[in-house]
Amino acid sequence: MASGHSDTFHHVRDFPHFELPRGIHVELPSLFGLQITKFMLLQLVAVVFLFLVFRGLAKRARGGQVVTGRWWNFWETLVIYMRDQVVRPTIGYGHHHDDDHGHDQHEAQKVGHPADKYLPFILSCFFYVLICNLLGAFPWLGSATGELNVTIALAFTTFCAVVMYGSREQGFIQFWLSLAPSMDLPYPWMKYIFVPMLWVIEFVGFLIKHAVLAIRLFANIMAGHTVIAVFLGFIALTAESGLWAIVMPASILAQISIGMLELFVAFLQAYVFAFLATLFIGAAVNPH
Repeated sequence: MASGHSDTFHHVRDFPHFELPRGIHVELPSLFGLQITKFMLLQLVAVVFLFLVFRGLAKRARGGQVVTGRWWNFWETLVIYMRDQVVRPTIGYGHHHDDDHGHDQHEAQKVGHPADKYLPFILSCFFYVLICNLLGAFPWLGSATGELNVTIALAFTTFCAVVMYGSREQGFIQFWLSLAPSMDLPYPWMKYIFVPMLWVIEFVGFLIKHAVLAIRLFANIMAGHTVIAVFLGFIALTAESGLWAIVMPASILAQISIGMLELFVAFLQAYVFAFLATLFIGAAVNPH
């Protein structure tokens, strides 16, 4: 953690306090030897908010009822979009696919889709990342997803989910063996050379793909906040010069523009994280 404002990335780091105007610090307590930090509290806020939202949405959709109200329709729209445009088409039917040409896919979607069992995890990733991103738009709060430790934890959770779902579908041993693609080799002895080599390459790639989840989310969220801080820093740099009258309005307009872009990025990065997690799960449960 940074110890002072001389740190270039002071505004995107985690602290055991909230910084308010006029140098006011709201210190956070330590529970059983564990220091509560700003990002820990903001993640808890995101969890509580999502629990209340989806508890209310579930009550209104219970028994097949039509959900009414703009607030509830907004959340329902996001859920349906992720289900119908991301999870179901990406993961597909897998081993549950019916080869009968008379199969009515539309009817199957009405009664449920095999990929729907992965929805709780994918939706949790999407909405958790989204709310953590959006909290950074509020003054004196911050985006926990701009902290590398948080995104590493999210990526590790995704890694564990992929291994669990893949092992459940194929078996634990077969899941790891399936990392190496099947090959038609002209001589049997060649598989003892190329298959282990390819397995190692695929295994390393498997780890890298999940590491990229953490780095991509962290870099995009932190970059947006850093750019905003740089634009606002121009005002302080020119405070005692004649350029202040020009730089101040230009910096504020630039900060507002970047802030609007960050709102888009908040949704985009939540979608990208959830989509990549869906791809990884789809590859794990449908190895061929």
